[in-house]
Amino acid sequence: MKNKAQEVFNKKISRIIVLIILDILSVALASLFALWIRFDFQPVPVEYIQTVTHYLPIDCFIVVMIFAVTGLYTSIWRFASIPELISVVGSCIGSGLLIYLYKHMMLLPIPRSFWFIFVILLILFTCGSRYSYRIGRAIIKALPNKNRARTKNTMIVGGGEAARMMIDEMSRNGEYKNDRIRCIIDDDKQKWGTRIRGILIVGNYRKIQSTVEKYQIEQIIIAIPSASKEAISKIVTECQKTDCEIKILPSMYLTMDQRAENIVAQIRPIKYEDFLGRDQIVVNNDEITSNLTDKVILVTGGGGSIGSELCRQIAKAGPKLLIIFDIYENNAYEIQQELLRNYPELNLQTIIGSVRDYARLEKVFEEFHPEQVYHAAAHKHVPLMEVSPNEAIKNNCLGTLNTVKLADKYGVKKFVLVSTDKAVRPTNIMGASKRICEMIVQTYDKRSKTDYVAVRFGNVLGSNGSVIPLFLKQIEAGGPVTVTHKDITRYFMTIPEAVSLILQAGVYAEGGEIFVLDMGKPVRIYDLAKKIIRYKGLEPGKDIEIKITGLRPGEKLYEEMLMDEEGLKETPNKLIFVGKPIRIDKNFLRDLNGLVTAAEKNSADIKERTAKIVKTYKPSKRGNGEK
Repeated sequence: MKNKAQEVFNKKISRIIVLIILDILSVALASLFALWIRFDFQPVPVEYIQTVTHYLPIDCFIVVMIFAVTGLYTSIWRFASIPELISVVGSCIGSGLLIYLYKHMMLLPIPRSFWFIFVILLILFTCGSRYSYRIGRAIIKALPNKNRARTKNTMIVGGGEAARMMIDEMSRNGEYKNDRIRCIIDDDKQKWGTRIRGILIVGNYRKIQSTVEKYQIEQIIIAIPSASKEAISKIVTECQKTDCEIKILPSMYLTMDQRAENIVAQIRPIKYEDFLGRDQIVVNNDEITSNLTDKVILVTGGGGSIGSELCRQIAKAGPKLLIIFDIYENNAYEIQQELLRNYPELNLQTIIGSVRDYARLEKVFEEFHPEQVYHAAAHKHVPLMEVSPNEAIKNNCLGTLNTVKLADKYGVKKFVLVSTDKAVRPTNIMGASKRICEMIVQTYDKRSKTDYVAVRFGNVLGSNGSVIPLFLKQIEAGGPVTVTHKDITRYFMTIPEAVSLILQAGVYAEGGEIFVLDMGKPVRIYDLAKKIIRYKGLEPGKDIEIKITGLRPGEKLYEEMLMDEEGLKETPNKLIFVGKPIRIDKNFLRDLNGLVTAAEKNSADIKERTAKIVKTYKPSKRGNGEK
């Protein structure tokens, strides 16, 4: 590390020395040429030559000192633009003024017009020495070269500051330095016909297809980091009508402390997360961090899609101890190794076990005494649970009941249940089982010092078993992509967004709440399938068929986020709401124990038994594969 720092320091000193030498040459040349020009390239009187040559060391010293004070030796001239040019002009004028003053006071002979010519030449020579690298690179790039990598015609979508910075950097970056930026697309009509770094802004995103053909574009880079996903989706849809490689400068870079020269490093191929789902919600990271720092935290189902992301974000906050509890050893091992790699100082325990096993789970509570529990362990696949409904009750209901009881017994401060929109007026056993989990949480909150809450959200983009990985596998197999109904809709969010909501709920938790995210607009799955097919560079209906298979047992056309009787209450985060606790039958726990007993006996009428507890559940007559 010290060697690398020393190497950087040495390069910096070497660069400064070279610039000082060039500036001394610039002062000498500007002085001599100024005299020569003043006398129309005729012989110059000796007294004037002596004034310049005898006092040249003092002149050079003044120029170097002023240039040093104004920062001309610390600027990165690879990225120089208008502010640097203004600094050069000001420094040269200031130097010329000081040199004039001391020579005037000493009554040294020199023509008055000399000073104007001298300053102009000093500006030209100084700029030339500093901008020559960029000018040379531009000339070399413009010249034909058979040995150089093939130029890739590129279009940039976005005519803002990010695009300008990216254009500057692309000409110097190893990966993109040979690419030729032919045009820019921007929706602002006032920018049409103007140029950024000499590159024409040709029109809005609807002209992408025709512009690609006109300029023979091979690569499109979307450089609008502040754009919403809806706006990005429209742009991507137009880009997908071409055969171009599509890349994006994601919004992430704006939130990071990065210098301009690192912008190009953020450019990457477009991902479906960039144009699907809703815009990322904003949470109070300071509140979340302070809620997790130096706490003992247990995550059940810590190896799953949601559970593993919970572990990542919790680890970042610096807990006193993070406990991963999961039945699946491979998943648990993967997230364990990732966290140890990224957070070597993290105090981590990875424990294999099932939430159904009360005794095993109690050992964890007894040994580590967690202060907060995030309960993500659950069976979640609707069609699989429809044919194995007893497993849904055993894992979801019994597992939650066990974890809730132990949280109460061992004095956990906060218990957060990961729930689902499918718990609202459920039409499937998975949703009904999760509604029972919410009822367990609300019931125990009334009898315990622990603050119990539930967090309800929709489908998670890219989670294990979700629709997008299924579509991608079907496309890789050559199709067809299967959709159960042409009009079926679902809410979507990203995994980090879902987890940030869960962690924010942990901050807001006072007990008994069901937290609900304003999910925005639901997504039509048929349209989603078309976008994913185009994302893979194929055409729906032509290259890949979309097949309508019919609704599966227990499947809704649309999902709801909140039961009518729960009502809504706003939280400090304007996109997170609280459903008021609803009335639960006083015999609920007795009925629940009976339901669990029946599930353990693999009861054939488990759905009907569940419906007696969850009054809004209307079980499907199809799909019960258990006897």
